[in-house]
Formats: sequence, structure tokens, C-alpha cells
Amino acid sequence: MVRNKLIEVPSRALSYNNKNIYRKKRFSLHVMDIDTLFKSFQKKKIAVIGDIMLDRYIFGHVSRISPEYPVPVVDVTHETLRLGGAANVAINIHAMGAQTMLLGIIGTDDNAETLKDLMRSHGLSPKNLFHDPERPTTCKTRVLSQNHHIARVDYESRDEVTEPAVSFIDKHLKESVGSLDAIVLQDYNKGTLTPALIGKIFASAFSENIPVLVDPKLKGFFNYSGCTVFKPNLAEIGSSLGIALNNTDDEIERACTILMDKMQCRHLVVTRSEKGLTICNDRFTHIPASSLEVADVSGAGDTVIGMLSLGFAAGLDIETSAEIANLAAGTVCQEVGAVPVNPEKLFSACREHFDK
Repeated sequence: MVRNKLIEVPSRALSYNNKNIYRKKRFSLHVMDIDTLFKSFQKKKIAVIGDIMLDRYIFGHVSRISPEYPVPVVDVTHETLRLGGAANVAINIHAMGAQTMLLGIIGTDDNAETLKDLMRSHGLSPKNLFHDPERPTTCKTRVLSQNHHIARVDYESRDEVTEPAVSFIDKHLKESVGSLDAIVLQDYNKGTLTPALIGKIFASAFSENIPVLVDPKLKGFFNYSGCTVFKPNLAEIGSSLGIALNNTDDEIERACTILMDKMQCRHLVVTRSEKGLTICNDRFTHIPASSLEVADVSGAGDTVIGMLSLGFAAGLDIETSAEIANLAAGTVCQEVGAVPVNPEKLFSACREHFDK
């Protein structure tokens, strides 16, 4: 097994607020049976708040070019519907047995009803969704031929949600926050996570010492200062800091030190595609990518943040949580499209990884 690279970070480079005081004893997976860990997930409750999407996949094959315009003609063989965005994070967490509360905004259109039916089929309740008749339910339709993406069609609004929507989510979160073990904020820049809502969520979470894990996008990137875990990808860090960033350990470390100073978060976790993950707190930890065959990276980030939240809820340290999240991302990348983690596959991957 390739061991993680650990590098001490100068203390002057990192300082974060200490709002996040944990109620749970921390321990390492290396002294805990993996089967016991997976069973402990079933006793946890996690809230996922953010941009909810419906993913539609149209599969077919291309055998000719249209005589009307020089574009490929896709002969459709079948279609599938899946939960995307924050909903995909929720089903990843729920697939591991945890009780999952999904909060967000949908429209009042046909796609909203389809999305709620899909949620129910996965064992998720739609009761914490706000219905806005002025917004479409976010739906992304992908056209694929021989598992290669041909085109994508989006139905969405990127305007900030209304005050009634913010109040709805705030109310429903406050009613349950005392029973939560972690909160995930999944931002796709579709308008759900406004600065006002983020402030209300942080206030509720920190009043109960609940860890808040954030998967950001570029717009509003710095609105999450003070969170427990901040999980951007390589491109998002470069864009947010206004620098050209190569995917090397040295450049990532320099960028992380700058970003940590700005974000004042407890842990920074950077996803780096084929280079795996980097963690920055009082040191750097580089975790190599899983060596599994990659078919599609769609939804891998959703899986990572979901598994990180489960690790925190179960009391794991951030490094071990990230190792499990990395393995989980490797398993979902073997499938085409965004799919939830398979507990059996992940269990096998963990046993193989940690038993070495």
C-alpha cells in the first residue's frame, strides 16, 4: 500500500476558530473492526441541504449524421432517471444505512413529482422540500452513445431562492438539529444556499456542536468561512484564488495554505481527480487515488462528501474518513452516470485496503 505523505504545516500559516467542539470521542479505523464501523452508520442521522436535481440519461447509438444539420443522430435504446446534486449526496449516505434528511427547493412541475417518486423509491422522505411554483425543478438531460456523452440539456433557475424558501428550510432544520450527527451543504450554484440561509444553518449547527461539511462551487465560495470541512476540487481552488494551479503536491500545498487562512475552517479536503485527495489542517496528508477502473466520474464528489460526513458522524479522524471516501469514489466511478455507493463493494474495498 502506498502510504500517505504527511507534511507538517507551520502553525503561523493556519489558524481557525474553535466553534466546532465535538461531542464524540475520536478514534482510528485501524483499531476498529470495519464491520462494526459500517453497522455504526445505521445509528447516525445526517441532514443534506442544497441544490436538488433530477438527472435524466438517454442512451443510444450514433450511426449517421443528420441531413438537416451536421449533427449526429442518436437512435435511442433506453432512458434512466436518477437523483442528482444534493439528492445524490443524500442517497449515498442513505445507502450506507444512515437516517438522511434532505432539504432543498423544487418546482411544482412534472419533474418535481418524478423526483419525489424517485426519492421515495430510495427510502428518502420529500417532506422537507419547499415547492416554488415560480421555479422549474432542476433537471439535467444527458444524451449518451456507447457510454460517451453527446449533449446535455438543462432546465433550471440560478436565481437566489425566496425568503419563504429560506424560512421553510430554517424552520425544518431547527426542528431536527438536536438529533443530527452532521450537516452537509451541497452547493451547485443554483440559488438554494444563499448567504442568509448559510448564516442560519451555521447558527443552528454550532449551537448544538454539529459538524458542517461543505462541497462548494465558485459563486459564493467564501461564504462558508468557519465550517468544519471544506471540500473544493482543484479547479475551484485555482479559480477562487485567481491563480493557475498545476496538480502537483507542492502547488496544492501552497494554495491550501492560502485558502485555509481565508476560510478559517477546521479541515480542508481537496479532490484532485487522478491524484486522489489532499487534506490540510495542521499538516498535509496526500491520499493517492483508488486504482479501480474508471468509467465515469459523474457524482464522485457527491460520494466523497457523503462518506466524509458519515466518517465524522461515526467519530473517525479526518484522514481515515477521507481514505474511505476515496475508496467509495473509486467504486462509483466504475459505473456510468451518478450512482450511490454500493455498501458491499465499499466493504470489500475497505477490507482489502486497510488489511494491507
